[in-house]
Amino acid sequence: MSKIVKFFKAQPVLVIAFIAALVTVFIIPPDKKYTGYINYNVLIQLFCLMASIGAFRDMGVFGNIASFLLRKAGNIRRLGFIFMLVCFFSSMFVTNDVALITFIPLTLMVYNKINDEKSRIITIVLETAAANLGSMITPFGNPQNLYIYDMYRLSISDFFRTMLPTGVASLVMLTMLCFLLPVKQFDAENSTKKEIPKLPFITSLALFVLCLLAVFRVIPAFVCLIATIVLVPLKQLGKIDYGLLATFVCFFVFVGNIARIEVISNFFSDILRNREIIVSAMLSQIISNVPASVMLSGFTDNGTALLLGVNLGGLGTVIASLASLISFQFYRNSEGAKSGKYMLVFSLVNFGMLAVLLALALYSNPT
Repeated sequence: MSKIVKFFKAQPVLVIAFIAALVTVFIIPPDKKYTGYINYNVLIQLFCLMASIGAFRDMGVFGNIASFLLRKAGNIRRLGFIFMLVCFFSSMFVTNDVALITFIPLTLMVYNKINDEKSRIITIVLETAAANLGSMITPFGNPQNLYIYDMYRLSISDFFRTMLPTGVASLVMLTMLCFLLPVKQFDAENSTKKEIPKLPFITSLALFVLCLLAVFRVIPAFVCLIATIVLVPLKQLGKIDYGLLATFVCFFVFVGNIARIEVISNFFSDILRNREIIVSAMLSQIISNVPASVMLSGFTDNGTALLLGVNLGGLGTVIASLASLISFQFYRNSEGAKSGKYMLVFSLVNFGMLAVLLALALYSNPT
């Protein structure tokens, strides 16, 4: 029983997705149409990206970049600004969760020497928002982008035309929020540099390029899959987040089945019509933006509006984006953590940015 509870705590979204899919299986029994539910390209691309990016992280590439930048920082405000920028721009290429898994522990380590809890909380909250917002600017920045980009066969110009204005606005807001941090001096001389093995780095870089080519439909996804299986060590493949892949499969089944239930299909189609941005952003607050993107994609043809809505929906509650939960878990388990204060700051920043960016998105995209 304790193992089941532990698994539920570790993979709550997967468990919920599995239950949701299982319920629909009793309504729509398995048949030949089930095979058409699964978006295999997205699963393969996610698998390959996680493998290549995980290799970079384990080699210490991201840690070295952060250490270099930290040596350039002289005070807490500049430190927070650097961490925010690193998370914002790195998440465009390595996904929001990987950016936070890499840089939040480093942030906690640095702040152990500074002894400023208020600044520590603000910095982590801004890093989290930056990772969620920066990742929305590229098709491979987060799972929902990868899915929607492939599902709706968006062109790269349509994608950037939709996401860049909001991305620029969010970066301006995040920069302004960095002024909440004090101009207090600190010492970063102890930041260390790790030696990067050349051959594994080159191999991982080549694989990452193949992943990008697959995302942009230059090469078939299966080519990238074969390269990943051949080039990535089994130990590294074992570290991939298979729970995320399984969650996608469960939601593919769930969405595929409810789309075949006429009453439910009509309901979602009606409620989404010309309301894709607001509905997807609000639903993300409850079930998080990755499941929301998969669920709602079965009921609207407006892929760009859905793309914008689920990405903005990553702001708000701590469960709106799974990446936000990663940050909170790291902070909550750190020494001297004040979870109540963290949630207060997190909510003020996230709901404030959500309100402003959502208003801008609705004004710019009235239909």
